[in-house]
Amino acid sequence: MSDSPIITVDGPAGAGKGTISQRLAHELGWHILDSGSLYRLTAYSALNKDCAFDDISKLETIARNLQVEFMPDPTGVVKIILDGVNVSKEIRSESAGEAASKVAGIEAVREALLQRQRDFAKAPGLVCDGRDMGTVVFPDANLKIYLTASAEVRAVRRLKQLKEHGLNANLARLIEEIQDRDYRDKTRTHAPLLPATDAIEIDSSNLSIDSVVLQIRQIYESRAFTS
Repeated sequence: MSDSPIITVDGPAGAGKGTISQRLAHELGWHILDSGSLYRLTAYSALNKDCAFDDISKLETIARNLQVEFMPDPTGVVKIILDGVNVSKEIRSESAGEAASKVAGIEAVREALLQRQRDFAKAPGLVCDGRDMGTVVFPDANLKIYLTASAEVRAVRRLKQLKEHGLNANLARLIEEIQDRDYRDKTRTHAPLLPATDAIEIDSSNLSIDSVVLQIRQIYESRAFTS
């Protein structure tokens, strides 16, 4: 494990983990790890290579050999570069998200990506978001947040995000897909979605981005001051 400070932000899809983590990393001047993108990238690569999702060996190879970079731009948005190509928009599609949820349930894929995720922990610090950051990847993190929101609120947020990327979606269908994905994530055998025993839970349903970021910073700074 790294000697650098680590804040993990876990939670279900659409809870705001990515936006909150990017803002938090920017304000702290730390590195950022969007772990969900690694699974989306694995699924995206598999789809492009006509790899069946039951071909565990090939999926594991794809996961181990991802050539990926996370590049923040001046606005704080993180560009995702795969094999030298910006695929930020492509991996945010609903089909990529659904595929990623299936791939994420495969133990061999999760094991292949485990050390890659831990390698992101470098000075001056790391903010990482995902579903098992505080339970599996960084169990000794300095601060663990479990961010949640209602399925309806998350679906509305997702719809807005898709529209901003020029993609279309149906709200009712999004709610159904989010609920299905929550079930898969929470009931999978390997690394199920659940809060770490020492995580602080924040429901963002009725909170602004600024208020959540401020709350997390205050919690971290109070711990850092007293440690």
